[in-house]
Amino acid sequence: MSKRNAITRRGFVKTATAFAVGAPYAITSSMRRAHAAPANERITMGIIGPGKQGFGLMRRFMRSGDTQIVAVCDVSAARRKYARAEVEERYSGAKDQGSFKGCAEYKDFRELLAREDIDAVIVAVPDHWHALVCVEAARQGKDIYCEKPLSLTIHEARQMVAAVRKYNRIFQTGSQQRSEHDGRFHRACELVRNGRIGKVQKVFVDVGDPSGDCDLPRQPIPNGLDWNFWLGPAPYRAYHKKICPAGIPVKPSEDQQDKIAWYDNFPDWRLYKNYSGGMMTDWGAHHFDIAQWGLGMDESGPVEIIPPRDGEPLTYKYANGVIVQKVSRADGTRVNGVRFVGTDGTIEVNRGHFEAKPESIAKDPIPDDGVHLYKAERNDHKLNFINCMKSRKLPICDVAIGARSVTVCHLGNLAWWNNRVLKWDPENWRFVGDDEANSWLDRPRRAPWKMLEI
Repeated sequence: MSKRNAITRRGFVKTATAFAVGAPYAITSSMRRAHAAPANERITMGIIGPGKQGFGLMRRFMRSGDTQIVAVCDVSAARRKYARAEVEERYSGAKDQGSFKGCAEYKDFRELLAREDIDAVIVAVPDHWHALVCVEAARQGKDIYCEKPLSLTIHEARQMVAAVRKYNRIFQTGSQQRSEHDGRFHRACELVRNGRIGKVQKVFVDVGDPSGDCDLPRQPIPNGLDWNFWLGPAPYRAYHKKICPAGIPVKPSEDQQDKIAWYDNFPDWRLYKNYSGGMMTDWGAHHFDIAQWGLGMDESGPVEIIPPRDGEPLTYKYANGVIVQKVSRADGTRVNGVRFVGTDGTIEVNRGHFEAKPESIAKDPIPDDGVHLYKAERNDHKLNFINCMKSRKLPICDVAIGARSVTVCHLGNLAWWNNRVLKWDPENWRFVGDDEANSWLDRPRRAPWKMLEI
């Protein structure tokens, strides 16, 4: 299915200032080389960031008969070589038949994105890289499957939406709870949207806390890891393996040493503010996303955010009077995932869990004239993305939905970090009468990395 992208390599050279790195960016021989399209009509894909989550995504897409991975990219030589070897082993039979020309590996994502024979990319890099990679991917004419949370800042989320719309790309945010887990999240939100619990009053969302500052000591940089490139737009700091493990995140066997090696290679960058919003954005991009879906707020958001105080948890107020609160079992609150509370009952949902009180509110099917939410084919988030690339219809978790959901998470973090009550205008994506808070919508980026403004 390989198509010629509207943005040519010559255009890429002329506009490379969007991602200038030191001296003018040089186009390598691998970027000039003509790449033959696959013999069949599969969607050709590259993966940027084959780490712990990225490997899983790569394997899922390789199992599809409609897609073919042809390139991998990572700043770790060990990870990209391992990923390339796995791709080539998977397609070894096709290679013998001439329909697979091999898998290329890159350290620099821009080289992969410059290939005209790649239709789509999987983006599974750390959060502080999402916007830079995805905006450039859209500009280079690629469809995008990007891991959640969508962005590191609210401004980045808006720029990602703008880029995807400008270049007419298909973008699936990896918030797979809308599609998968036996469809239980879809069922819960559909019941709520159809008034089965009456008028919604409160929603409790069980997620962890925001990220914090990093004070890890210096460690030697492992061979084969470009640590400066991994940091990219984030402030420079010394290497530590808890931020970026150098090993291969392969699932362990039952051998104890394998298990130790697995956990030793488990990345903790999500805990630190320069790279992520912590568990607020990591799990919040799942659970706040479900809260937004159930409330019918995919195109909006809260209007007031109150940090934890006076014994109350982090609280969001919506214009329709609904209250959403971030809770945690660590605080002694017993909520399993997301709990919708209405005048006539409650619905609580999580992975492997669904509970309606009273049970009768969930028994009858939704009538034909009721609210029917978008349902992914076979409850498969990846299949939905593949089908939407073919049809050019919006996927179940389009970039605009991912932007709204991650903004809820970012708003909570900003209120929490600054201990400030914040008034938010969801229509204009700005704080109301608060210039200082509006300065928090984005962050400085370390030179020479710059965001392409759409």
